[in-house]
Amino acid sequence: MAGRAGGRGGARGGPAERCPALSRDRGAGAGRRGDGAGAAARGLCRGRPGGRGAMATLSENVLFGMGNPLLDICAVVDKDFLDKFEELVKKFKVEYHAGGSTQNSVKVAQWMIQKPHKAATFFGCIGKDKFGEILKKKAEEAHVDAHYYEQSEEPTGTCAACITSDNRSLVANLAAANCYKKEKHLDLEKNWKLVEKAKVYYIAGFFLTVSPEAVLKVAAQASANNKIFSLNLSAPFISQFYKEPMMKVMPYVDVLFGNETEAATFAREQGFETEDIKEIARKTQALPKVNTKRQRIVVFTQGKDDTVLATENEVTTFPVVVSDQSEIVDTNGAGDAFVGGFLSQLVYDRPVTECIRAGHYAASVIIKRSGCTFPEKPDFH
Repeated sequence: MAGRAGGRGGARGGPAERCPALSRDRGAGAGRRGDGAGAAARGLCRGRPGGRGAMATLSENVLFGMGNPLLDICAVVDKDFLDKFEELVKKFKVEYHAGGSTQNSVKVAQWMIQKPHKAATFFGCIGKDKFGEILKKKAEEAHVDAHYYEQSEEPTGTCAACITSDNRSLVANLAAANCYKKEKHLDLEKNWKLVEKAKVYYIAGFFLTVSPEAVLKVAAQASANNKIFSLNLSAPFISQFYKEPMMKVMPYVDVLFGNETEAATFAREQGFETEDIKEIARKTQALPKVNTKRQRIVVFTQGKDDTVLATENEVTTFPVVVSDQSEIVDTNGAGDAFVGGFLSQLVYDRPVTECIRAGHYAASVIIKRSGCTFPEKPDFH
């Protein structure tokens, strides 16, 4: 909620030589799909000896996210109420969750990682108000190390989810989320140290509408230090109306996420002259890049259809986890959850095939629940 749907309707980076699918690996597997998806199976980053079963230790703040924090406010309401949602917290029993697209993904990644707590860091802007205090508490409960820029001009952003029977109405008010100031928060030494501490960075494209200069600073930092910077296309309007800031950041992007609708819009805006999602992924992967020690990968989800992965050598597809239609409650956070699952394995240097498998798993859990919520522990092995 306050996030992104998966598909219709609705990314610890080690040295480059240890990360063949993000380094210039032109070896076997180029253009072939028959041998374990070639370079993709070997990995975005090579896993440690022992593969999936091996235990690895993460440091705190290994994953950094920055975006629009929203307090998700969920309530079951009657139909007459939908036009006056401001009364939500007064009239109905509500649940609060830390929301917003990037915060959702970071929260899911932390859930998948479990320990250490605060493996994930999050920056964004909130108000100095009651909802801001609740949001800080909810982020803490999710074990995310949230460092918000707090200001008094705008109230904390919210997303009201009004549930009537099987239907949901979402009403988002970005408010304070739009007020992030790079020079008053990101540039502060104590905050920038947290940025420097991270190995993997993720920012949803939505934040390009708020502070493109902050996005660019983090992206350049990642690239200059050969760390992994990931971005999400987020919504068609970002590619259309924020094309200039997006394309300024794109040369720094190591992992690009999006769904098929966003990919199609991006392709039109870039003049790719194709509607084939695999070809769009291939062309996007080949866009200019600053850090040539890592090749870009592109990951496009398509709802219930196969996820598309483009590396320098090939384009491959991966089937999603099949869910019984009767078990699906809410697909709204599926895209955010997929990214969170992906990032949870990326910080361990695991192969991109494992990152995608974790993304599919996380999305399959979230769509069976209301909002971007999850059980106490993941069942991912």
